[in-house]
Amino acid sequence: MFVTLFLWLASASLPAAEEVLEGGVNPGYHEQPEWFKQSFLDLREDVAEAAEAGRRVLLYFYQDGCPYCARLLRENFGDRAIADKTRRNFDVIAINMWGDREVTDMQGNPLTEKQFAAKLRVQYTPTLIFLDERGRPVARLNGYYPPHKFEVVLDYVAGRLEKKQKLADYYRSRNPEPASGELHEEPFFLPAPLKLARRAGGPALAVLFEQRRCRACDELHGDLLKRREIVLALSNLEVARVDLWSKEKVQTPDGRELPAREWAAELGVQYTPTWVFFDREGKEVFRAEAWLKAFHLHGAIDYVATGAWRWQPSFQRFLQHRTDLLHAKGFRVDLLE
Repeated sequence: MFVTLFLWLASASLPAAEEVLEGGVNPGYHEQPEWFKQSFLDLREDVAEAAEAGRRVLLYFYQDGCPYCARLLRENFGDRAIADKTRRNFDVIAINMWGDREVTDMQGNPLTEKQFAAKLRVQYTPTLIFLDERGRPVARLNGYYPPHKFEVVLDYVAGRLEKKQKLADYYRSRNPEPASGELHEEPFFLPAPLKLARRAGGPALAVLFEQRRCRACDELHGDLLKRREIVLALSNLEVARVDLWSKEKVQTPDGRELPAREWAAELGVQYTPTWVFFDREGKEVFRAEAWLKAFHLHGAIDYVATGAWRWQPSFQRFLQHRTDLLHAKGFRVDLLE
């Protein structure tokens, strides 16, 4: 019944000692995205509601203290494109592999979460089971899949391709490339340790939040941050790059000392790459969380650097005004370039 691309060995979902124990403390529960469905766990209702909305159900089996569950939430759903695609096509329902909440399966049987997990032979966390419009499993991922592999499975199930070809064949045809796993350096980044407190008369600040396994971050550095006009625009600001999950302390724009990941959580940064812009007083004035083309990134930089946010609270209106001015001066504007 299950279509499975790869079956990772138990080591793929068992935590490494250094990942689980941090000062001898189990990290425990990992907060899930707020857009996961808050289900009453009657799968018959969940499947029907998803089908009516043109979506499918994705069952996410987890356990507390599972570092690979944390990676799924952090790296996969921390990628804006993957998160948006998942939200658009699936109702994600989290089920604790050892939990006691009542689940009603597709046959109407009441089971505890752990009984339901055992019935489906869930042996690894995370395990993800994709259901079709009749509640039948059409794809299953046992263990953690990195973002580039996970996204292929999302496309396969969302496209309802299971009747046309096997998942393994579809995967081979896509041949996705992984993210580099690197944090890229740029010559205009402020050096570590980051001292971001604003000073009177100083420039505004752009903080770029990234993570290592982030294809959009790779693309940003390989393209936009190599373009002369973008680099020149950024020269009007101070620019810092922050690892979204780093424990290293940074001095925040308001002068406090915090681990980078605590600061990111405080700001509500959920996706990478995310640009957060601060004024000369250390107040956040704008952020850009989506994957941006050159025109929009350049516009965001100018919006902050020129202080236009003070008199035009709508960034879209600012962009339109900027576009009109460029057209009037004879410049060609390609929003998708």
